[in-house]
Amino acid sequence: MSLTKIFLSAFVLLVTGVISTSGLAQETPAARAALEEFSTGLDALQASFDQVIINQEGVVETAGNGQVWLARPARFRWAYEGDFPEVIVADGRTVWMHDVVMEQVTIRPQSSLAQNSPLSVLMDISELDQQFTVRELGRHDGVDLLELVSLSPDSEFERVMLGLNGPALQLMVMEDAFGLRTELRFTEVLRNPDLDDALFEFVPPNNVDIIGELPARQ
Repeated sequence: MSLTKIFLSAFVLLVTGVISTSGLAQETPAARAALEEFSTGLDALQASFDQVIINQEGVVETAGNGQVWLARPARFRWAYEGDFPEVIVADGRTVWMHDVVMEQVTIRPQSSLAQNSPLSVLMDISELDQQFTVRELGRHDGVDLLELVSLSPDSEFERVMLGLNGPALQLMVMEDAFGLRTELRFTEVLRNPDLDDALFEFVPPNNVDIIGELPARQ
């Protein structure tokens, strides 16, 4: 599964398998409290990430790394590095997905991709219970786990888990309906950095294939 596929599927991340929910304590709502603390006053975010995608047999299909930037209210940039680089940019109206190797840019209205997204919840915690059923899963491997199950019947993923250590977000993982699991572990997380607006702007390079309609100029 490419990073483009992840964002076309409403950006969601969840976990299963290696992080088993059996036997986890469910006594204190530590993860919910940590998420609320993390999100309070959050206007921007910058982080590095390591990503693995694991199939039904528990075999790692792909691994990579990159960086992500978020800015309130609805802008982000996700840069996937390595042998198959991709860049996804949301400018508030449009999501641009650039597959560098394929020399292809896919364009989607942002409104059609923004529903049921944990990334948007990070920036607006008030939407949490409107978009998800939330459940504490206790502490495991040094993080407090919070499970988010989308209330939308159209969600492509079974559930979402966020892993926090205190008010620090460290883990977001997903599993789709076909048993593929994507795990992202975040490092070098910066809250409210001074981000350049140019991070959230995208101009398609010359000589790329365009899929979708270019947005009208404002």
